[in-house]
Amino acid sequence: MTDEDRVAAGWDRLNSLLVRLGRPDVHDEHFRDTGTLVNTPVTRGSTVLFPDLATMRKVGSERYDHTAIYGAMGTPVQHELERAIAAIENGRDTQIVSSGLAACTTALLTWTSSGGHCLIPDACYGPTRRFADTMLGRFGVEITYYDPLIREPELRALMRPDTQVVFAESPGSHTFEIQDIPMLARVAHAHDARLLLDNTWGFGIFAPFDKGADVSIQALTKYPGGHSDAVLGAITVAAEEEWHRLRDAAIQLGQLAGPDDCWLTLRGLRTMGVRLARQSRTALTVAKWLSTHPKVLRVLHPALPDNPGYALWERDFSGAGPLFSVVLQPSCTRAAMEKMIDSLSRFGIGASWGGFESLVLPTTGGVIRSLPECRADHPAFRLSIGLDDAADLIADLEHGLMRL
Repeated sequence: MTDEDRVAAGWDRLNSLLVRLGRPDVHDEHFRDTGTLVNTPVTRGSTVLFPDLATMRKVGSERYDHTAIYGAMGTPVQHELERAIAAIENGRDTQIVSSGLAACTTALLTWTSSGGHCLIPDACYGPTRRFADTMLGRFGVEITYYDPLIREPELRALMRPDTQVVFAESPGSHTFEIQDIPMLARVAHAHDARLLLDNTWGFGIFAPFDKGADVSIQALTKYPGGHSDAVLGAITVAAEEEWHRLRDAAIQLGQLAGPDDCWLTLRGLRTMGVRLARQSRTALTVAKWLSTHPKVLRVLHPALPDNPGYALWERDFSGAGPLFSVVLQPSCTRAAMEKMIDSLSRFGIGASWGGFESLVLPTTGGVIRSLPECRADHPAFRLSIGLDDAADLIADLEHGLMRL
């Protein structure tokens, strides 16, 4: 098996599951005499009508079973998507929310409280850091940023009696460190804290609950949506107690998603496996080519042996995603890099990733780090590889790099 086939293998294994999740089962007794549409229909609505008060009260008491007495608690198409995401993550239940950032913030609000302490990796998603530094701080939650490649003794030294949450993001935003999730879980649980994992990059190829996570967070905008036309997030848990706490928090915060975005994401799930298998193969081909280019200092791709945490990726992941970063040689200036990016024709300049289109985003100057060992000193940019042909992308990058 080639390296490219290996990073795609995890996605290929998902396909039989993805074509069946979150859609009607023609063998269900309800459809035995009528037949059914292939896809779950879009269900729009705010008010839910009941035949009597007793039924309304009964439905209201079953809010943990994905029922609703009002549209703000979700719609049938949202609940179908929730069941599909929970199945992919091998979790108990999922709460769909309005965005990936909302998934991070809702989870943090659910499992922290005033006077508590939260550990967050220094390489985390920038908006998550902003939320922690501002709103969580105002609510009386103290934040400590830790090295994403921290070892067990150092992590234990950071734990406190009031530590409520160890947050993880693997790989880290922009610098792609792979974290030791089983170790983080072991330490967190030894101190009665919960491990929350932003699993957006690893969705479908990393089993969060098998590795000890209590909560798995996904930006469904990325891989599942896949077409850059829907913004959604998800929070998945494995335990009933955690589900009740999460569901209550989501209802109290008014977190839900529009039915059209849920339907688009369910549709995107059908092809996620084949899309990501192709994109991950192409991404590794492009990453390998870039790693040999004289104007490139290093390529930060988890499946490359010289990337931080490669051994952990090899141990814990069944594949790799299409997103990675490129660090240029020290002789390159930031201005020159930006001219190079502007010259690219196959890559759109955009902040998202995981869709069908290829994207580039400069990361120099826009990444906040607290720890010196996590800071990038040289011009760098991030690539999200879409469904383009690898040769076309390499030719475009080669032309751009010639301009440096």
